[in-house]
Amino acid sequence: MAESDWDTVTVLRKKGPTAAQAKSKQAITSAQRRGEEVQTSKKWAAGQNKQHLVTKNTAKLDRETEELHHDRVPLEVGKVIQQGRQEKGLTQKDLATKINEKPQVIADYECGRAIPNNQVMGKIERAIGLKLRGKDIGQPLEPKTKK
Repeated sequence: MAESDWDTVTVLRKKGPTAAQAKSKQAITSAQRRGEEVQTSKKWAAGQNKQHLVTKNTAKLDRETEELHHDRVPLEVGKVIQQGRQEKGLTQKDLATKINEKPQVIADYECGRAIPNNQVMGKIERAIGLKLRGKDIGQPLEPKTKK
């Protein structure tokens, strides 16, 4: 009795095309004939090993001889920092502490390895009282007068 309560339904369904069949030229044209919407897109360099091709730009870059690098602090500025610091009786660590920077920053500025930063240069100028920027490097720093 329990088995007869359920009706058995058989559904026959035609399977759709597989991915490879759907992509074939024949499948596309037949779908277009039926009036179905077909969307095709060309993939760039699909199925080819084009990532290692030598282009004109690559050759141009190879011929380029200009070496690009960051400007460094001139040695003249490093010497002025060192002399000003010694005149004030400060070590590199003392000067670094005074301007809230690491001692390595002062060492880099003194031996010309640092990339100039106007904010750090201004702090060092005020701490040692000597100009480090502009045309009169090494001259005493004039305090700004308030008007």
